[in-house]
Amino acid sequence: MIDHFNLPVANVDASRAFYDRVLGQLGFGVIAEDGDAVGYGTDAWSFGLVPSGGQVEPIHLAFQAKTREQVDAFFASGLANGGQDNGAPGERPEYGAAYYACFLIDPDGHNVEAVMRG
Repeated sequence: MIDHFNLPVANVDASRAFYDRVLGQLGFGVIAEDGDAVGYGTDAWSFGLVPSGGQVEPIHLAFQAKTREQVDAFFASGLANGGQDNGAPGERPEYGAAYYACFLIDPDGHNVEAVMRG
C-alpha cells in the first residue's frame, strides 16, 4: 500500500547513526541522500529520515523482519546504538497468531518495531 515513508527527525545525523545499524539488521541500507535527507531501502527509497525543522511528534512504525533472528538482532543493535527498550523480542499473541516483535524508542521518541509474522 505505501511506496515510501519519510520520518521527521530533530537531528538527522543522530537518527542516522541509530537507523543505519538497526535497519542493517533487516537487510536495508542507505541508498540515497537528498540534501539533508537520507533514504533507506534495498533497490529504491522506501524509508527516509528528513529534518523536522522543529519539535518532533513521536509516532509508531513497524519494519518487517524475515526471521525471528532479525528481530532479535534489530533489538540488540538498537539498544547498543542509543535506543531505549520498549518491549523485548517475543511472541505477541494479542496482535495475531505467530506475531514475533520487539519495540524500541528511537532518538526522537518514535516507537520503532521490528516484526516477523509467521
